[in-house]
Amino acid sequence: MKALVATTLFAALLSAGTAFAQHSEKEIKEDIERHRAMAVAHEGAAKCLEAGKGEKVCQAELAAACKGLALGKYCGLRHAH
Repeated sequence: MKALVATTLFAALLSAGTAFAQHSEKEIKEDIERHRAMAVAHEGAAKCLEAGKGEKVCQAELAAACKGLALGKYCGLRHAH
């Protein structure tokens, strides 16, 4: 599970690589912290689903954990299904 989170973060960082060149060091550090916070929120959502709480409950918890971090109801990520 941690590998999936790390892979997701790595892919996000790679796709945003050109944007990093335009940001200050402070902005980059803020982005790093935001990505880590989103990863924690997604890990919580995964654990929620594993606990059998149901998709609606877990999505609500994810939305609450991500408030102010990312856009959209999926905390900056969207699944293919």
